[in-house]
Amino acid sequence: MVGLQILKRQRQVDTHVVENFRSLPVANINDCMFRMAAGGARLRPMHSSGGLVGPALTVKTRPGDNLMIHKALDLALPGDVIVVDGGGDLTNALIGELMVTYAQKRGIAGFVINGAIRDLDMIRSGIFPVFAAGVTHRGPYKDGPGEINVPIAIDGMVINPGDLIVGDADGLLCVPYEEVETVYAAAKNKSAAEVKTLADIAGGVLDTSWVDATLKRIGCNPQPRG
Repeated sequence: MVGLQILKRQRQVDTHVVENFRSLPVANINDCMFRMAAGGARLRPMHSSGGLVGPALTVKTRPGDNLMIHKALDLALPGDVIVVDGGGDLTNALIGELMVTYAQKRGIAGFVINGAIRDLDMIRSGIFPVFAAGVTHRGPYKDGPGEINVPIAIDGMVINPGDLIVGDADGLLCVPYEEVETVYAAAKNKSAAEVKTLADIAGGVLDTSWVDATLKRIGCNPQPRG
């Protein structure tokens, strides 16, 4: 029944894909996806440091209710990212210290919560990845409804079960399962190009001629007047 169902994940990105993306900045990946993939500016890392990479196990829940998140914790495989669409509501926290501790024990890679969390001091003091939209001390309900392993969307970013989730200090995005190899190749090349740019800056040989060329192309005289 729609609104109250638990499905099996039909596919997920391979381990080698996860490892390939682990060293790539989210900003570079997003640039290579034409800046069209983003989980919204409200989704911020709540932990102290470190990135998040892994296949998505999706949860769609009624705002303020975490029954299906508890079930997802038992279904998740080591390395999974539990991605929760709680409607962005910040009235009630969907996870806190107990669930984070249990997730760590089970080898889960991290949480993405489109909603609120609590026990921020504990989460912020550790490196277990938790991305969320906000914080509140008010606890959750545990009545349902909800769905597991269904397509969800966060700020227009569609996430299907098994897609790749990547997050760092700049934010979070989803790379569709079918696109991971293409996006990886492009993001790897972009990262290599940025390494060269940094070397050029350090060496004082950075070519900025493209700035004046662009100004001329759009009809602006690049030379200061007056």
